Amino acid sequence: MFRDRLESAGLALSLEEVMRTFVGNTRDGCIALAGQMLGRPLPTDFGKKWDAALYLALREVKPIAGVPELLASMKVPFCVASNGEAKRMALALDAAGLMPWVRGKLFSAAEVAQPKPAPDLFLHAARRMGRTPTDCVVVEDTPTGVKAAIAAGMKAFGYAGAPYADAAALRKAGATTFTTMGELPALFERA
Repeated sequence: MFRDRLESAGLALSLEEVMRTFVGNTRDGCIALAGQMLGRPLPTDFGKKWDAALYLALREVKPIAGVPELLASMKVPFCVASNGEAKRMALALDAAGLMPWVRGKLFSAAEVAQPKPAPDLFLHAARRMGRTPTDCVVVEDTPTGVKAAIAAGMKAFGYAGAPYADAAALRKAGATTFTTMGELPALFERA
């Protein structure tokens, strides 16, 4: 969907290029970066049209295999800290059936001065959850997020099972990688 929108604006990229370049960035960061790559600003209605298409698509989100079971088994406090906008997070988590586990524990980059890869968001989430950074473990699926976790002084586990995941890039950023949610409990035990 984002790739199609970019192409209609004159920036033709493969799906792999889009995933590698934009996943993990904020909405406004994606739009600014695409404009830089294009050499001119995107059309003024680009963001509005992208939002409309994305909000429809988010209603169809399904959870990653093993996530509901993992959340149901968690014995320690946890939250979601995303560069995504709060409305987008809520739509996706609700559609995936995960909102009951994370309601009231959602943190967006809009709440801090700088989004990931700056550590601000993770430090904010840790404070709000009543934890110190060294007590926290971050599960991320992008190098941007892993860099933010490491900068915050937190241990990072990189989910390399996503279609767009680059395990080598996650490891290079400082994460211990895994490919299925079933691996996380053992990783948490060793953290």
